[in-house]
Amino acid sequence: MAGDWWNPHGSSAMLHRLNPARLGYIRERIDMHWDGDGETFTPLAGRRVLDVGCGAGLLAEPLARLGGTVTAIDAAPENIAAARAHAGALAIDYRVGGVEAAAGETFDLVTCLEVIEHVADAAAFVAGLAQAVAPGGLLILSTPNRTALSRLALITLAEGSGQIPRGTHDWARFITPDELREMLAAAGMKVVDVQGLSFSPTRGFTLSESTTLDYFVTAVAA
Repeated sequence: MAGDWWNPHGSSAMLHRLNPARLGYIRERIDMHWDGDGETFTPLAGRRVLDVGCGAGLLAEPLARLGGTVTAIDAAPENIAAARAHAGALAIDYRVGGVEAAAGETFDLVTCLEVIEHVADAAAFVAGLAQAVAPGGLLILSTPNRTALSRLALITLAEGSGQIPRGTHDWARFITPDELREMLAAAGMKVVDVQGLSFSPTRGFTLSESTTLDYFVTAVAA
């Protein structure tokens, strides 16, 4: 998929459609946490940002444009190569590896969107993310909920119709909000916000009170 990440009609089309809702949520949470006014174009100015599971930079680039000093990590060298090629003048520190690629460093904002459902040991992964959060910082995650709706929408329909490459998801690895909350608590983090992500044919992906399909979680040090 590496060569197709930035094609809005290609194999990553779903992620392109997700990005406005993702960025809306992130902007809302950083303004809330750091008392932003919602007006400035660079609310992350002066802040270090880590994006884990960055793919080819679909989130890392907007975070850099919001003013953040961004480090972005992905386990696939091909994705990082595509990200570096696309970044242009944006000064993003792209690295190959898992969260351990930033071991010993801390960041004001750590994002990890639609990644945790793909890792073998979710609890250990969350603990690694938590260690990367600087004092007073934020951790923002998103992931599909393990429900009948998510199986139908993401696997039966989206993968079955080719909107998402077949085999992308393993429904048994989807995580419920309560399970993620417990993992975060075990890692020394406290959940301060949970919002759902919904989809409609007319409006696309939007933030929602329902977490049945997919959801965002924001956590801070307990």
